[in-house]
This record gives sequence, C-alpha cells and structure tokens, in this order.
Amino acid sequence: MHDDQIDVDAAIVRQLLTDQRPDLARLPITPVVSTGTVNALFRIGEDLVARLPLQHQWAEGIDREWRWIPWLSSRISSVRLPEPVCKGTPNDVFPFVWSVYRWIDGAPYDDRLVDDETAAAHTLAEFVLELRAIEVPSAAPTGGREPLAELDDDTRAAIELSAGIDADAAMTVWVDALRTPVWDGNPVWIHGDLLRPNVIVRQRRVHAVIDYGYIEVGDPATDLIAAWAVFGADGRAAFREMLAPDDATWARGRGIALHQAAMIIPYYAETNPAFVELARRTIAQILDDAL
Repeated sequence: MHDDQIDVDAAIVRQLLTDQRPDLARLPITPVVSTGTVNALFRIGEDLVARLPLQHQWAEGIDREWRWIPWLSSRISSVRLPEPVCKGTPNDVFPFVWSVYRWIDGAPYDDRLVDDETAAAHTLAEFVLELRAIEVPSAAPTGGREPLAELDDDTRAAIELSAGIDADAAMTVWVDALRTPVWDGNPVWIHGDLLRPNVIVRQRRVHAVIDYGYIEVGDPATDLIAAWAVFGADGRAAFREMLAPDDATWARGRGIALHQAAMIIPYYAETNPAFVELARRTIAQILDDAL
C-alpha cells in the first residue's frame, strides 16, 4: 500500500517470537485480513494478536499504546480496550518495535452485525464522553488534525481525484466547513480514528474500540467522525444527541470526516479497495447529512 512499507509474513513473526518470546513461537501464526493501513496483523494461537508497523513513522504508535492503554483502561468502562501482552524490540529480522495483544473476539462494525444502531451509537458516544472526562496530564501527547484551512489544498485535490463520489456536492460541504471558527478550546482526550474497522461488534452490540496509535489530546470535533464513518441517519442522530456538540463543532467534525475520507480514496484506490468503499460510504453519509 505504501512505497516504503516493510513486507511482513508469518515467517518473520515466528522468527521474532523465537528470538524474543520463545514461549509463544510454537503457536499457530495466521495473517489477519483487514482494511488496516498502518500495521500488519497476525493471530498467534487462539488468544493473541501481533501488530507490526508497516512504516517507520507508525512505530511510535506502538510506544504510545503501551504508555497510555493501561492508564486509559482503568478509566473506561463502556467498551473493551486492547490489552498489551508483550512489546518486541527491533532487530535484524524486523526494524521497528512491535507488540502482542490479547485477541478480542468480534468483527469490525457493519450494519448487518448490529441489532440496534441507536444502541450502538449510544455505546460509542458513551466511550467518547468517558474519554473527554479523563484528566489531561502534562505528559499527554497533543495532536489531532490541523485546522481545516491548512488542509484545504490537499482536500480539494483529493475530492477532485476521488472516483465514485459526487465531487461537486462534496466540494460544497467542504467550503461550508471552512467557514466554521477555528477551534480554540481546552484539549480533551480523543481516539482520533473512530472508523468502522476500529469499532468491534460482538453479540450484535458494540463491544470494543481498538487501535490507539493516535490517542492524544486535541479538538473534540475529531471524534465526531464516527457520526458519518460508522453510523447511518438514526445512529448519527443518537450519537449527536448524546454528545451535544454545537452547530460549529458538528460542521467542523463533518469537515474532518470529509477530509479523511477524501484523502483515502485516491491513495488506496488500487491497493485497498475495501477501505476505499468505506470512505465512499462516509462521504455519502456526509452529503446526506449536510445537503
């Protein structure tokens, strides 16, 4: 998917385990098929999963997860979080840090897997509210998306290059988002990537939220992306009602979601078509909501 990504297979994972966790090296190792773009995933036995960054810049996400997931887990009760088990070090086999976690049973969010979209939206909104309520220590990483105006050129270019969307309507929504005030409030904890692949459903309900490589403090509008990237109209209304953003924050969140989705489509058009379809779906939901 990326020009400079590291190719990883089960043999590399087994060698890493042999060198660093020999107690796990004899377990079956199976690639996990996903729409992920940051890490290669391999199931180890029945109870574990390894995450190996595909590029150097994503290795920091492993360190971030190890620093903050245990701390957050004691403060979040609405959903299950990943459980880090062991952290691997770079060597001649693989050049980045890597990690093993407990396997979480379930599947990425899909409309066919949930009985009640409104209930699912309430669960995810509760998770966002819990994150926002957590104290922000001085060591917390800061980030989130740049102000929309700084993303303007890239977003317009991506919309024009995105096949399979109504580009004119998307551009209208984007221009409207640019009119929203720049966020200047107090930073809160944000997940940063609340897309369907990171919301795990089990027994017809939202069960877990995974992938904390982007966990940081920043603009609360960032986690509103789930309104369009995860839910349809009914779930979106329930999500908005629980989080109660003002109109400017909602429009800014919609702009962030549109930017992210538009950037995905041309970049992954050939290499990750399933991820592209999710991005097209997000844009369709944005247009339904805004126009």
